[in-house]
Order: sequence, then C-alpha cells, then structure tokens
Amino acid sequence: MKYFYWFIIVIFALSITTGYAQKSDKGAISIGVVDVETIVKELPEAIAADKLLKDLGQKYRDTLMLFQKEYNDKYEQFDKQKAMMAADQIKKEGENLRAIEVKFQKFQEEKFGVQGELAVRREEFLKPIREKVRTAIEAVAKDEKLNFVFDKGSSALLYSEGKSDITYRVLDKIKRGEK
Repeated sequence: MKYFYWFIIVIFALSITTGYAQKSDKGAISIGVVDVETIVKELPEAIAADKLLKDLGQKYRDTLMLFQKEYNDKYEQFDKQKAMMAADQIKKEGENLRAIEVKFQKFQEEKFGVQGELAVRREEFLKPIREKVRTAIEAVAKDEKLNFVFDKGSSALLYSEGKSDITYRVLDKIKRGEK
C-alpha cells in the first residue's frame, strides 16, 4: 500500500512540474487534475439532490426528537409516580419505556443506518451525477490526450487510458514466478 502512495506522490510531483495538463508527445505521460467538488457544487441536479437530502434528514431528525420527547415525558411521569405503583405496574411501565427506546433505535437505524433510507436515497441521487461527471472527465481527457486524470481534492485516480492498465501483465509475471 505504501508503494501506491509513493506512486501518487510521484505522479503529482510530475503534474506540478509539467503543468496540470500537458499535450502528449510520443512516450510522454500527460496528466490532468480536476476538482470534482467544484464541479459538483455547480451542477443544478447536485444542488437539488443536496437540498432534498438535507430536508429529508431534517424530517427524520424531527421525528427522532418527538420520540425522545415522548420518552422523556413518560419517564418523568413514571419517575414521579413509581413510588405509589405496584410491582406489576412498575414492570409494565418499564416495558412501555423500553418499547419507546426500541422504536427510537429501529427508526434511527432504518433512516440513518448504513443501509438506511437516507443512504439509499443519497446513492440514488448521486449515481447519475457521478456518471455524468465521469463521462465528462473521460471525454475531456480523450480530447486533451491525457493519460491520467486525478481528483485535485482527494488524489483519487478518475481516469486512465486503457493501455496504461498493466493488471494482467503483472498477474502473468506472478504466475510465471518472475520477480
């Protein structure tokens, strides 16, 4: 993994010394850098998706606050009256409070969890935006005859020429037992 980071550092050093995008001469590597965050901030569909997701998230947080208020109110009432309650009544109220906690946790997981509705909706909104940006990056890279394009903000490789992929050559070398 450390070699990957060194590769990224070398590539960025090359991009700084040769400019952000350089026309390819024979054998020369040309690199482009794009700030995906800036692009996404300018796309109307990304702005609309962000607003919808924020609104939906706020709606869910409001619902969670109602659960919390309901729990707090019932707990306060229970705490004040439990000294005068029978054991079975205390047990029943404890179960009711636990049911509210479970309802809260279940709602939170369904809406905010890794596989929750908000995550699903985010992916649903972002997939076409990512595809649009990827397609545009690929088209500009081909027009500019760039071999590689990196994201300026994250150092992620966004585009590489197919001929630059040496995966199967490396695999072949390993299978043949060569160093």
